[in-house]
Amino acid sequence: MRELITNGPGETEAEGERLGVTLQPGDLVLLAGPLGAGKTTFVRGLARGVGSPAHVASPTFQLVRVYPGRIALAHVDLYRLEASAELAGLGLEELLDQGAVVVEWGDRLTGEHGRRITFEVLEGDRRRIRIGD
Repeated sequence: MRELITNGPGETEAEGERLGVTLQPGDLVLLAGPLGAGKTTFVRGLARGVGSPAHVASPTFQLVRVYPGRIALAHVDLYRLEASAELAGLGLEELLDQGAVVVEWGDRLTGEHGRRITFEVLEGDRRRIRIGD
């Protein structure tokens, strides 16, 4: 596991971009952390890393947004979902067949194997990010 501290949104986004350039079709990234911890900011970097020019916004009310790039990046937000039946209906396997998938509130997905990244709010805009394999 790798741990790092970012000192603002720009650094958090840059870490996402570093990971984004390595993403391949079928990669699953599971993000966990409280509201306002920088998950969507990190996804902005991921999208830039896969070469997407799309505007990245939290898909809280849409559940899934797909950003085009050298590979498609599906951005899933599970904040509003709680029942496992709702989670099963997301079509995660189909999204993984089409590209990489990043899931905000990914700790709600049990049994899924992917790279787990946790965000912890420190003072001000500082964040502790733990990146698993």
